[in-house]
Amino acid sequence: MKDDALLARLDHGYENAGLSERRLAMLRWVEKLTRTPGAMTRADAQALMRAGFDDADVLAICEVASYYAYVNRIADGLGVEVEPWTEE
Repeated sequence: MKDDALLARLDHGYENAGLSERRLAMLRWVEKLTRTPGAMTRADAQALMRAGFDDADVLAICEVASYYAYVNRIADGLGVEVEPWTEE
């Protein structure tokens, strides 16, 4: 299955998974937002636009990444344990 092959490639990191430059730009942006949110600048959003994303895309990418981080912080803060099936 095509998805299984992608997942296998992603096991070695997204940088080495053979993704398009557009997808790599998005994932690099999301990683920076996740790891060092205070370091984000307008230039980071502009880099996404140069990679082919429009304003609405950049907003959606930011919303999804930010929401995921938010939910994880809530779960971590409350000591919510991960379901066993998610640790495969």
